[in-house]
Amino acid sequence: MNMKLPPVSSKIPVMLHGADYNPEQWLKYPEVLQEDIRMMKLANCNVMSVGIFSWVSLEPEEGVFTFGWLDNILDTFAENGIYAFLATPSGARPAWMSEKYPEVLRVEGNRVRNLHGVRHNHCYTSPVYRQKTALLNGKLAERYAHHPAVIGWHISNEYGGECHCDLCQASFREWLKVKYNNSLEELNHAWWATFWSHTYTSWDQVESPAPHGETQVHGLNLDWRRFVSEATIDFCQHEIDSVRDYNPELPVTTNMHNIDGVDYRKLAKILDVVSWDSYPSWGYSDDDDDARLAAWAAMHHDMYRTFKHKPFLLMESTPSLLNWQSVSKLKRPGMHKLSSLQAVAHGSDSVQYFQWRKSRGSSEKFHGAVIDHSGHAETRVFRDVAEVGRTLSELQAVVGTTTPVQTAIIYDWDNRWAIKDAQGIRNSGLKYEETVLQHYQALWELGIPVDIIGSEEDFSAYKLVIAPMLYLVSEDNGKRIEKYVEQGGTFLGTYWSGIVGETDLCHLGGFPGPLRRTLGIWAEETEGLHSRDLNGLVMNSGNALCLDGDYDAHEIAELIHLEGAEALGTYRSDFYAGQPALTLNRLGEGRAYHLATRVKDAGFYVELYAAIAKKAGIIRTLDTELPAGVTAQLRTDGDSDYIFVQNFSGVEQSIEMDARTYTVLESGEPVPAVLTLPVHGLAILKRVTLVHQAS
Repeated sequence: MNMKLPPVSSKIPVMLHGADYNPEQWLKYPEVLQEDIRMMKLANCNVMSVGIFSWVSLEPEEGVFTFGWLDNILDTFAENGIYAFLATPSGARPAWMSEKYPEVLRVEGNRVRNLHGVRHNHCYTSPVYRQKTALLNGKLAERYAHHPAVIGWHISNEYGGECHCDLCQASFREWLKVKYNNSLEELNHAWWATFWSHTYTSWDQVESPAPHGETQVHGLNLDWRRFVSEATIDFCQHEIDSVRDYNPELPVTTNMHNIDGVDYRKLAKILDVVSWDSYPSWGYSDDDDDARLAAWAAMHHDMYRTFKHKPFLLMESTPSLLNWQSVSKLKRPGMHKLSSLQAVAHGSDSVQYFQWRKSRGSSEKFHGAVIDHSGHAETRVFRDVAEVGRTLSELQAVVGTTTPVQTAIIYDWDNRWAIKDAQGIRNSGLKYEETVLQHYQALWELGIPVDIIGSEEDFSAYKLVIAPMLYLVSEDNGKRIEKYVEQGGTFLGTYWSGIVGETDLCHLGGFPGPLRRTLGIWAEETEGLHSRDLNGLVMNSGNALCLDGDYDAHEIAELIHLEGAEALGTYRSDFYAGQPALTLNRLGEGRAYHLATRVKDAGFYVELYAAIAKKAGIIRTLDTELPAGVTAQLRTDGDSDYIFVQNFSGVEQSIEMDARTYTVLESGEPVPAVLTLPVHGLAILKRVTLVHQAS
């Protein structure tokens, strides 16, 4: 079965390797531009992203356009076998526009209009800003959409932020009228606006949340987040529409970057290719656990791959240090190759950097780059980049390959927004993202490929669906999960799930609301624990998962009653000692597990998911035990599997291979029975897929 998809561009059907390139900063230095081309080829780079913040260089005065410098860059690229993602430059507009049209500047939540400056300081609703972006984008498309060097559109840059101006307030009210059928009565009920006498009697009374105004109506807060996200996506669509018709075959992407304010799952629907900017803080943060940081990066790689269930692009990463950390350490030897190839292991068909050459001035003059201020290639960083380029050049067979997945984790923006606004059991930190990572990392350690999905997606393709802290669940999605389990799926839910519906109103009749029948439990109370508090999960003897242990638990403890489920483990201490803490409910043809407390021991999750995966018949990438901090990830074309074995443990590791036959992809040499990986080492292996091996 063919599981290989076409490359991003037929012009360059190989792994993409390159960087953000800002030649407009160096127009007074022609010798620099000439040397850049030579060093790009020396570093095995084949693609650059250009024009991202080039508006004033393209339109220095209103209606005056200067494209000569970009003509020269793109023509030179074409002559040297280098390709380009051409950006629309809307991420930062020129000062002349802010001066002449102040409506383009954002208004903050305090209702004060910003001055000109920074980036993404513009109103997506502003007719002037929309007109100006469409005009310049159209001129770029007319001139370059068929240029031989251009392989795709890089729409703007890291969309984010919000505006509270009068234009946005009016647009928000119109959005609400559509959502609530032009009925204030319906809106007031959905927001429970009788609370503190906040009932609205006129649409003009409705305003966005403000630090000196309304902050406590959670339905309003949630709908504002949804509106801002949709307004941002609508602006992106506006930009796409302004370039698409000039060459419909040219793919569009926009680089995402862990921004809380935009529902990237919805943004991805209007893109041809998903791309994102990954900056794991290796050695920079107080968290020195490289395995945890690697799992965090891997989880997001998987999420971006899952958006369209096809290869994505790593659009930005750093080849060395970052400039926004409290302490800026260097990447240790081997880490650049390991972290770059990690993206490929999880589905990327590119490794690209911010940036090619360090800016000489301003806020990013010390941000990592391929070319330092020394201006030459005789640096450790350049050699690391060139090595990654050489490795990528050997991975043409991997381009377009996909990842077969049997396990999914639900990670929703609506839930993320609502849970942070809950003002509930643990205001010192509910830690939603960290909780999702805790579950994901165990699967990553086991070498089980994972999709990161939304609660409205089709579950039928998965043998196991995990929903950590699914606080916001609609009745419809609750029924879909129930049906999934009845038809043979395996589901795991946790504490603080099934609490509110889609407008952030609490479910009546008992928690976990729409998940109550699926999980076979009733959650009577949930307790937040101080950081100094400790409880535990003690496994019952002879439990269905054959787990045997006593694990520390902390931060959250849910007191539940069994309604058809069986207890697999109980609480160790406190007044609820002996009450269920881990349960199993058999429903129809499937199984539903419920974890009622946050277990502190990372090893528990590895043991839990190893046991659940075995029960569910889930295939691991390698049929062997992996050392802690080592993972194995899979891509396949349907005939051959490509396995990326990666060592984030910080020490040399040996992996006992399973009984199948492997070769090293780059050399074709056979893999020994015990594979040894140095610190920050990785191996890319090839094997025949099981279905072809069996035939």
